[in-house]
Amino acid sequence: MLKTDGDGPADAASRRDEGAVSRFVERFAAQLTEAGMPRMAARVFAQLLASDGGAMTSAELGETLRISPAAVSGAVTYLTQVNMVSREREPGSRRDRYVLHDELWYETFTRRDQLLTQWEKTLREGAAGLGTHSPAGARVAETAAFFAFIQGEMLGLMDRWRAHRATLDLG
Repeated sequence: MLKTDGDGPADAASRRDEGAVSRFVERFAAQLTEAGMPRMAARVFAQLLASDGGAMTSAELGETLRISPAAVSGAVTYLTQVNMVSREREPGSRRDRYVLHDELWYETFTRRDQLLTQWEKTLREGAAGLGTHSPAGARVAETAAFFAFIQGEMLGLMDRWRAHRATLDLG
C-alpha cells in the first residue's frame, strides 16, 4: 500500500510503498542468510538498513518484522558482536535504539581486512611447518599468498571507493 499523506520532507517515509519495503527486507535478508548470516540477524539488519533513520527500537523491530522480543534480542546480540549495529539509549528514555554504523560497508570490509591479516600470518606459519614443498604446504602457502594479494587490493579499492563516493549525489 502506497501512503501519500503530507507534503513535506518529513513525510517522505509516509510516501513509501510498505509492501515494496517489506519485499526488499525479506529478499535481502534471504540473500544475507544464504551468505551465512543467521536468519533473524539478517532480517533485523535489512530492516534497519531500510529504515530512514537507520535506527529502530526493539519494539519497532518486533512489530515491523512480526517477531518476538527474544528474536530481536538474539539478532541484535549477533549484529552487535560483528560490529554491524550499536546500541544507543533513547534520550529521556530507558529504551534502547539499535543503530547502523556510519559507513557500514567500509567499516565491515576494513575489519575483514584485519581478519585476513591474521589468517595470512597463521597460514604462512602453517605452510612453513608443513614444508612449502609438500602438497599441503604448497596449498597453504598459496592460500596465504591469495590473502596477501586480496589485502593489497583491498587498500586501493577502499581508497578508490572513498574518491568515488565523494562524486555521488547520495543526499
